[in-house]
Amino acid sequence: MNAVTNPPRVNAVAGPRRMNAVADLRRLAVRDLRRELRIPDSLIVNTALPVIIMVLFVYVFGGAISTGSSGLPYIDFVVPAVLLMSGGYGAALTAVNIADDMTGGMIDRFRTLPISGWVVPAGHVVASMVRNVAACAIALAAALVMGFRPTASPVEWLLVLALIAGYILAMSSLAVLWGLLVKSTQAAGAFSFVVLFLPYLSDGVVPAETMPAILRGFAEHQPVTPVVATLRSLLLDQPMGASGVLAALWLGGALLVSIPVAALLFRRRTSS
Repeated sequence: MNAVTNPPRVNAVAGPRRMNAVADLRRLAVRDLRRELRIPDSLIVNTALPVIIMVLFVYVFGGAISTGSSGLPYIDFVVPAVLLMSGGYGAALTAVNIADDMTGGMIDRFRTLPISGWVVPAGHVVASMVRNVAACAIALAAALVMGFRPTASPVEWLLVLALIAGYILAMSSLAVLWGLLVKSTQAAGAFSFVVLFLPYLSDGVVPAETMPAILRGFAEHQPVTPVVATLRSLLLDQPMGASGVLAALWLGGALLVSIPVAALLFRRRTSS
């Protein structure tokens, strides 16, 4: 008789717990988004900086930069990198937000609430996804105004969205990991500079083939380059080669490492 009655009892408890966790996740994500709206200067910088960089490179340097063997107009060449700058820089700021929660006393308040611990960092990641996909959309709209003309099909646009979302998710997860490793918001902010400038040392802003040998080797084998190449091939009907597989491996590897390690660090810091 117990074999018949016990399973419904377990499910009856597990179901509400899962629903509560989802509701808590939604509340914390909304909380993070509202906090961003209360700090408009950070929101403006996150949205405007990549667009300003794109305007600078296209209108000031674009006429003097060769796009190498791709043969693309410079604006078409650089837009995929700008999209990653836009989403990646904002995602990297998640490190500051999680570090602020860890050092500012907010975690102590969360401990008094009946919520699962994992929803706190997950809420930061969800808010980052929403915020930075929107930032990428603004950067793309600016690029279209400046003359960017993609040739992607509807299916390719969906793949572009999935790839950008995957990049933002990976950078947000790594940012949470970094924010848990450091002990101050100032140190956490250093991660955003790394993520912002990594596309410069890739095939995104100038062709890697034009770089000196040492920089070229780094540019051709760092994670941003295959992501840029995949975006470029999807948006502009360029040959993809192995870049799609490499991009998936890099992003999947970042998630595979960052999520469990961040969960372990969060448990250790909140249990001490």
